[in-house]
Amino acid sequence: MTRKNRLDLIHYSKIVLAVGALAAIITACGGRNTAITTEKPAETTKVEVQTMKPEEVPAALLDGKYAKVYAYFSDEFKQQLSEADFVSMAPDLLKDIHSFKQASVMQHNGGDQRSWISDSGTMGLTTVFDEKGAILGLQAKALTSFPETDNRLTKIKYDWPLSGEWYIVWGGTNVLVNYHYEHESQRYAYDIVQSKDGYSYKGDPLKNESYYAFGLPVLAPADGTVVSIVNDIRDNEPVGVMNEKVPAGNEVVIDHGGEYSVLAHLKKGSVKVKVGDKVSSGEEIGLLGNSGNSSEAHLHYQVSDGAELFKSRSININWKDGIAPVQGEIITGE
Repeated sequence: MTRKNRLDLIHYSKIVLAVGALAAIITACGGRNTAITTEKPAETTKVEVQTMKPEEVPAALLDGKYAKVYAYFSDEFKQQLSEADFVSMAPDLLKDIHSFKQASVMQHNGGDQRSWISDSGTMGLTTVFDEKGAILGLQAKALTSFPETDNRLTKIKYDWPLSGEWYIVWGGTNVLVNYHYEHESQRYAYDIVQSKDGYSYKGDPLKNESYYAFGLPVLAPADGTVVSIVNDIRDNEPVGVMNEKVPAGNEVVIDHGGEYSVLAHLKKGSVKVKVGDKVSSGEEIGLLGNSGNSSEAHLHYQVSDGAELFKSRSININWKDGIAPVQGEIITGE
């Protein structure tokens, strides 16, 4: 399966980040705290632990404090990238950059992910910290923008397809906050979870039932006609094992009159509509699940210009109430 046919949610327990030209790979979170420690005078044994705040990383890098930043890398990260390589290559990555502007903050499932865009708009920077202050990942990435399609919104105004509070894991108009953005067929897609106290689950993270989103109603975002359904794909368990053979898993596709809602990763057997059914905005069409190429219970939602997801182009959604959801935001549906 090619990358363009991929639908998934990067789970923090299995996050993978390439560090620009360094090509360093993060394969796990939860590394030991590698923060610098300094001992007080000999007469005491108390140790003061110094930490670097996530928001301090861009300035530290621009000031050339590469070794200081590296000191906070997790043990796993250091195994993938030596200090010598990081210190020698970082200047090239940051060449001609004078400042960074924050693009998103996502504190979720034990990780603290921050993204920034350079003053030129041509490069993005992302860091992931664990709860103890260790840097699990640092990514420098060239940015490409598509302003013409960014500004071309759907003709229809859409309702939020879920009730209650929901957390945006991927969404927005650059690849830092929305990994779908690179791919025309999914450019303006959203991956949405439910989060409580910073976590999308409680209990055993390998069981679907532990995830707050699993089994909750998914709603039609506008009036339309159902043109396609899939309802027989099992939900992935243990959580984290994904089904790449059927990327969207169980799904419902609704024709709103030339614009098509794609609601993917639904729970097996939960789809309540049939092809040809007329649906109204707010009508329940199925339950949220973890089917297809999905690493935990979440809703993949997008609007396309055709009914076949990977043969169509994603359209930037014109939401009711003027919202413009981006990664790290909480959206409340009625």
